Amino acid sequence: MNQFLFSILLLISRLPLRILYIFSDILFFINYYIIGYRKKEVLDNLKNSFPEKSDKEITDISKKFFSNFCDYLAEMLKAFTISNVESRVRMQHLNQEVFHEAKAEGKNVILLSGHVFNWEWFNALATIVPQKDCHPVYRKMSSKFWEQKIKLIRNRFNNKSLEANEVIKHIFRTPNDGNSIYMFVADQTPNVHSVNYGLKFLNQKTPAFVGYDKLSTRMDMVFIYCELKKVKRGFYQVNYHRIYPEGEKFVEHEVVRKFHTLLENTINKRPDNWLWSHRRWKYKDYIKKYDE
Repeated sequence: MNQFLFSILLLISRLPLRILYIFSDILFFINYYIIGYRKKEVLDNLKNSFPEKSDKEITDISKKFFSNFCDYLAEMLKAFTISNVESRVRMQHLNQEVFHEAKAEGKNVILLSGHVFNWEWFNALATIVPQKDCHPVYRKMSSKFWEQKIKLIRNRFNNKSLEANEVIKHIFRTPNDGNSIYMFVADQTPNVHSVNYGLKFLNQKTPAFVGYDKLSTRMDMVFIYCELKKVKRGFYQVNYHRIYPEGEKFVEHEVVRKFHTLLENTINKRPDNWLWSHRRWKYKDYIKKYDE
């Protein structure tokens, strides 16, 4: 059954995006006005994050978010078959110089992005950077079948995806020679047993994923923030900003704090483009160390 469904999705994926967006509009109408999937959670998250905004502003952001989320699903489906040329046209990669600097310095790169639409369209980056190996980092799914299919998306254009539990070991075992890029979606909610550190983010006490933080203090790598911007429907820009330490090298949690500050600035510019249906704050009471 899974294979049959995937075959159907693959056929649909070959349709032009303008057709897929019609499906997106229909899905948005059904979900927003009839089903209301996670509508309450989204509204609660928005109210807690922007206490200064009016109910109308919160409702408007929520509505735009659900529209963008449906577009994200259509674009993720298109990612199975999108060509390198079309991907490069629809996702502009700005300030590529940071990758050449890292290559010249002989340092591997850690890319830090958030759940900003559309983070799934980074894949063509592997075709334009000087680094030999690009590794998108993913979380294991409950279905092995669908995990393999999602990996198909992330391994397009010569990417080599790594499961989150394997990536740190892989980095420590790989020469830090400027030939590798590791792509983290770094605003993940930590597992309940791994909530050790939190910080103030979007006006809330927030558990922070810190898996990449140990790399900043133990290895001399280049950390780059991915600032994603939706230009118009189906077209995005990502601007790459190198994150530098305050002193000679990073101290504990410095990269985590700077990443969340940058991400918060991105979200404030276009709050409807972040994944508000994500239960980002569900483990906030388990935080052991907190930075205000």
